[in-house]
Amino acid sequence: MAEERLIIHPSLVRQLINAQFPQWSDLSIKPVQWNGWDNTTFRLGNRMKVRLPTAARYAAQVEKERRWLPHFAGFLPVRIPVPLALGAPTDKYPFPWSVCSWIEGDLVSETNVLDLDRLATELAQFLTALYHVPTVSGPGPGPHSFFRGGSLRVYDSETRECLARLKGKLDVVTAASVWETALLSRYEAPAVWVHGDFAPTNLLVANGSLSAVIDFGCCAVGDPACDLVIAWTLFEGQSREMFRSAIAADQGTWARARGWALWKALIQVVKQEGPIDKNEWIAQNARRIADDILSEHKNKSLAHL
Repeated sequence: MAEERLIIHPSLVRQLINAQFPQWSDLSIKPVQWNGWDNTTFRLGNRMKVRLPTAARYAAQVEKERRWLPHFAGFLPVRIPVPLALGAPTDKYPFPWSVCSWIEGDLVSETNVLDLDRLATELAQFLTALYHVPTVSGPGPGPHSFFRGGSLRVYDSETRECLARLKGKLDVVTAASVWETALLSRYEAPAVWVHGDFAPTNLLVANGSLSAVIDFGCCAVGDPACDLVIAWTLFEGQSREMFRSAIAADQGTWARARGWALWKALIQVVKQEGPIDKNEWIAQNARRIADDILSEHKNKSLAHL
């Protein structure tokens, strides 16, 4: 069943701004070109944005970002959003919402990144810096982060259900091996901050280089393997190897990262086979990611024969 999500219109955002932040009531409110799933975003004037959770399960991210984004800022090599105001729920909109700084830049795409090898190094440098941010009393993995930073076992039954549904359409034997190898690996190093949704849609570039990272709603303190999914969602071949080398991921971390990437790819493949939200590009991309993971795992296994 498709998740129930609020459809949020500019007129509602205007009402919220006028009532709670009248000092900004003369600023324009415009939808952004690309919205995420967890939040709907609008530009407020030229220097700010308004972010509103689309469902109750995403509401905890608002206060989390307000609390922790200022903590990250001095440690990271590129810009991140600055929380400016916290909006309160009303009878017209039931969740907390936020006003943050607007950061100019373009989402990562094939047309604006000419050197994937350089970007791979830049992303590894960002994550390395994030993993050195003091964890103090940061939140551990949980529903607020959709268990990013935690154990893959949370998604074991969902993954095995996907494999059962894809039997005959995918190499489910190798996929099960990838998954079980990931589950057998344990993170035993000190917990670190993880972004939790380190995806191309949350990366901004300017002049072909990483300029900002946005949307820390899934951040948590835990196992960094979930952030390495970018190795398959963005990179391939040499750039993937450069990313792995620069991030210095050991075999266990890489295996768990494969598991996170496979879980998400399988969900997308299954979802796009159904009648709801079917998108051929998403299906093809998810299959490419799954095929890359399975091929890499097979080659690794053959190398040990």
